[in-house]
Amino acid sequence: MGKKILVVDDSSIMRKMIRQTLVDEQHTIAGEAKNGKEAVEVYKTLKPDIVTMDITMREMDGFEAAKEILSYDPDARIIFLTNLDEDKYSQDAKNIGAKGYVNKHNAKAIVDLIKRL
Repeated sequence: MGKKILVVDDSSIMRKMIRQTLVDEQHTIAGEAKNGKEAVEVYKTLKPDIVTMDITMREMDGFEAAKEILSYDPDARIIFLTNLDEDKYSQDAKNIGAKGYVNKHNAKAIVDLIKRL
């Protein structure tokens, strides 16, 4: 069964790629945001099943946005899709309460992670 997903990334090209990957797997794109501040606002309005979140964005980064979303909704399911493969970021994501952390260019890992949530 498909999930309603909010896609957050500052790159319109990456949002399009992620969106297509998810739609191909029968998920619904509930909305999109280009920065963390927008993500928080859109989350509160749409209440998606899952948020895919980039880390490095202008205005508000993904970690700050995730903290705000989780303070609003402790049951929010956020996964970080990023190019930052360093262990430090993975641990930070876990400490914040994210449900996962995966390289945004690894479509199979993205799909597998979302299936598990």
